[in-house]
Amino acid sequence: MKKNKQLMADSMILFVTLSWGVSYYMMDLCLQEMGTFTLNAYRFGFAFIVAYAFLNKKMKKISKPTIIYGAILGLVLTVMYISATNAVKYTTLTNIGFLIALSVIITPILEFFVSKIMPSKKLISAILVCFIGIGLMTLNDDFTINRETLLGNILCLLTAFTCSIQVVMTGKLVRREDVKATQLGVVVLGFTGLYFLILAFLFETPQLPIAGAVWFSIIFLAVFCTGVAQVVQAIAQQYTSATHTSLIFSLEPVFAAIAAYLLAGEILSGRGYIGAALMLISILIVETNIEKIFKNNKKVI
Repeated sequence: MKKNKQLMADSMILFVTLSWGVSYYMMDLCLQEMGTFTLNAYRFGFAFIVAYAFLNKKMKKISKPTIIYGAILGLVLTVMYISATNAVKYTTLTNIGFLIALSVIITPILEFFVSKIMPSKKLISAILVCFIGIGLMTLNDDFTINRETLLGNILCLLTAFTCSIQVVMTGKLVRREDVKATQLGVVVLGFTGLYFLILAFLFETPQLPIAGAVWFSIIFLAVFCTGVAQVVQAIAQQYTSATHTSLIFSLEPVFAAIAAYLLAGEILSGRGYIGAALMLISILIVETNIEKIFKNNKKVI
């Protein structure tokens, strides 16, 4: 039963990852009409409204710790999305996805310091394979960083670090008795939207979108990439580890590369496709019980 719950949780996180992979193209489209803070104010504001409307029955009697932790996670998420959104301006959509996936390396390290949980040998192998895949995807032919996209790369690394912090913090908080995962997910959306709204009025001139494609992108970002994703992640992390979550999140660049190819015409090199394949293999290493498969085959024989 516990294994089934973890499989369901991992499937939910996979859906979140798929929506995030498409989000970079949507963000790039929206930034043609508005600034970073305004875009994210719409994104998280709409997401909060939708999430609260569907989950209003579960939002009664919110505990004080849930509000406090929601405000703190909202700050982490604000930094994360400022760096991620601005990275779209300075590097390719494919590159963004794969650099942000470095959180798969950072998360187990943070989790070790926070929870003293040592990664298994299988997990370490998966992280190593994933790291090689990320390198093949993002580095130049001589394995150096592309200076033309250096600023965007730095912003991606900041996003990866804050993403890891958010994953580890969420994993710890949703296991507390005084915090309800669903309520925490919605509260985080509300605080993040509030922070971005304040920043938008301080540093930008907020305005409504004009193009229909931008409206569609904002709604998609708000509902699927933010509202549903945030709540689903909070619920799912009750049944799976932060490291498992981060490894599934490493599929995001693969989805981002596919979206970039189909929607923006970005094409990967042959080495890039090898890197993407290695990242998929890293997920299979963790999610597949190879020993059990071999045992079943022996029984059949």
